[in-house]
Amino acid sequence: MVVLPDTARTTFVAGAWTAGTGERFTSVDPSTGAPLGEWTGSGPDQVDAAVAAARSAFLDWRDAVPADRAAVLRRLADRLEREHEPLARLVATEVGSPITLARTLQTATPVANLRWAAERALAGPRGGYREELPPLAGPAPAGSVLLRRGIGVVAAVTPYNYPLNMAAWKVGPALAAGCPVVLLPSPRGTLCTLALVRLAEEAGVPPGVLNLVTGGAEVGQRLTGHRDVDLVTFTGSNAVGREVARAAAEHHTKVVLELGGKSPTVVLPGADLDRVVGASVLRFCRNAGQGCGATTRILVHRDDADAFVSRAVRFLEEQVPTGDPQDETTEVGPLISAEHRERVEAYLARAVERGAQVLTGGRRGDGPGFHLLPTLVTGVGPDDELCQEELFAPVAVVLTYDTVDEAVAIANHSRYGLNALVWGPHDDAVAVARRLETGTVAINGGGGARPDVPWVGAKRSGTGAEMGEDGFAEFFTVQHLQWSTA
Repeated sequence: MVVLPDTARTTFVAGAWTAGTGERFTSVDPSTGAPLGEWTGSGPDQVDAAVAAARSAFLDWRDAVPADRAAVLRRLADRLEREHEPLARLVATEVGSPITLARTLQTATPVANLRWAAERALAGPRGGYREELPPLAGPAPAGSVLLRRGIGVVAAVTPYNYPLNMAAWKVGPALAAGCPVVLLPSPRGTLCTLALVRLAEEAGVPPGVLNLVTGGAEVGQRLTGHRDVDLVTFTGSNAVGREVARAAAEHHTKVVLELGGKSPTVVLPGADLDRVVGASVLRFCRNAGQGCGATTRILVHRDDADAFVSRAVRFLEEQVPTGDPQDETTEVGPLISAEHRERVEAYLARAVERGAQVLTGGRRGDGPGFHLLPTLVTGVGPDDELCQEELFAPVAVVLTYDTVDEAVAIANHSRYGLNALVWGPHDDAVAVARRLETGTVAINGGGGARPDVPWVGAKRSGTGAEMGEDGFAEFFTVQHLQWSTA
């Protein structure tokens, strides 16, 4: 039984819930196409009120004892952990993540990320909240200190694919740094975010420190272009990211942008295909491919290509069940909407017209909802749109290469640079990984998610960092105080 949050009041400003005065929306279960409920987004005046509330709360929250900020974040993490299963079921219902994934990356990981943020609130940024510098000697001796303080009001705009975790990535470090937040979720992830903010209210987040506005593009434009916002942190598409940057530039507002990818998997000669195939396939199928770091370009040496493809097709058809995200055995749930599925189908149709071969998948799943079977494509080149455009779907292409230098060149032949996988003998894989123009590389499967390392995009995959010390530093300004000691 999935419990849906109350949608009568979807705006949270200065510690009070109010009904939205803006555009009407309908939330839809992507696994069935059935409506989950209607709600009204925030109006322009409510966006202004949320920013004003955050501005009013800023100095008190920034100057609060770090232990108090840490305590709020820990209480929120405790409540997320307490509501783990209901939240996982809600994620599976609203965004279609399989329940097994919803219990891990969607709900357990945000708990870890919030607890990490609480630790950072206590420790402060790299160098500390106050850093004494060696005195300046010479004819004009001077003392110096660096003060690191929260940057101000943060506008946090989150996507639908990981609604709770992306909110935790942004809200956790911002609150830890002493920055009040105005949170705007994707309309397709609003129900999950409502549940999160209600838990934050229960956790005792002070009025104005966390505010919620809801809605679509007009709300986003007003928030990200607001003169009283000091930092915009946005995760989403490259196209929308450009608009966010333009809106923020009007007032020279700082931006942190994570804008997607077209990430490669490089399978080196000597890699164990029996180990590689399943792990590589599951990486591009995870969350129905709706992940910015999905590795959807698979590069295989020409001599290994036939063996890789035959194993991959068999694995997809026999070991990757597609269907109801509430089913414990499902690996791939639906795409987020009918419109998105049609967009992906159009990409596939154009590729086939140009000579591509769909080896498996490429069609809708049985039953209702917006399912697309996991799809493997060959017969495309590195320049084709299927290899250059982010589809946000369980679709991957297999490309062949003859030399390692060629593999590196193909992997780097993208305007994106967010994530990558490299498989092969360890030393060879590390050498290739160091040549890739990307923020993250997992070698021979990598490891688990870590809040203490940054998620960084190269090229058009983004600006700035999220999480880790580097991501935490984004929420601070630095002031240098210097005085004469003569």
